[in-house]
Amino acid sequence: MNLKKPKFWDNKKPNLNAYLLYPLAFFIENIKKLFPKPNKKKFKIKTICIGNIYLGGTGKTSLSIKLNKLLNKRNIKSCFIKKYYKKQIDEQKLLEKNGKLFLSSNRIDAIEQAESQNYDIAILDDGLQDQTIDYDLSFVCFNNINWIGNGMTLPAGPLRENINKIKNYDHIFLNGNLENVDYLTQEIHKINSNINIHVGKYEPINLDEFKKNKKYLVFSGIGNHKTFVSMIKKNGLEILKDLEFSDHYVYTKHDVKKILNEAGNLNCEIITTEKDFLRLSNYNVNEIKVMKAELKIIDEDKLIKSII
Repeated sequence: MNLKKPKFWDNKKPNLNAYLLYPLAFFIENIKKLFPKPNKKKFKIKTICIGNIYLGGTGKTSLSIKLNKLLNKRNIKSCFIKKYYKKQIDEQKLLEKNGKLFLSSNRIDAIEQAESQNYDIAILDDGLQDQTIDYDLSFVCFNNINWIGNGMTLPAGPLRENINKIKNYDHIFLNGNLENVDYLTQEIHKINSNINIHVGKYEPINLDEFKKNKKYLVFSGIGNHKTFVSMIKKNGLEILKDLEFSDHYVYTKHDVKKILNEAGNLNCEIITTEKDFLRLSNYNVNEIKVMKAELKIIDEDKLIKSII
């Protein structure tokens, strides 16, 4: 089953639905405090966690891939670590295309495999809330458009933990198309004035495959659909319609037929993400074009220095 995020999660302020769910969110937050914290395991291999507080769509995988690429350029042997989830096979395939992936239902087992093969750095895609690992470095990712949504924790809002918890971290990473950067920086510094804020911008790497005199229908089942659409528009392509599916959506034959028919009715071409295209391998999708994107880190040197 694919569950789509409730729209009220991303309201700028909590609405009635959020307030009705607040007692449950408050209860869950306090129940967590009752559980004893496990002993965290430290590894010889350097561990970097790319995680989030906002649930989904913060660019963790894009940042993980970019970091791996930058480290490999410097002859540093790095790899990816990911906990196995059946619904995240698309992300697993994407990581495998871009480096060595150690995959396990237990992150500690995957890290130990990487350590045994003499990797220098393990990049964990997700796992910020994993209390069993003593990370050397953690990056908390946010999407510039979604930010913290209505600011409330699950299920009243989209936050896995209270935003004030960023006091416990050293690095924030803002992903998107440079929207709201000054405002977000101010908001973050109100909570933690010493935190390091890094900024990333999505850039298409195959824009020459798309004609600016054409019109397009865009669809995706990712956590940051609006950011994907924004990137396409900012690069001069005209979008007649965009269709948003839930994150990690498993497309059916009916879905594909509906998308193709919609594009035919609008007399336009179709664009989707590389991640979505990996979920369409069972269908005839020759008419669907993939817009590949890469994360450009604005303060690349500063970020790499913080790692090495």
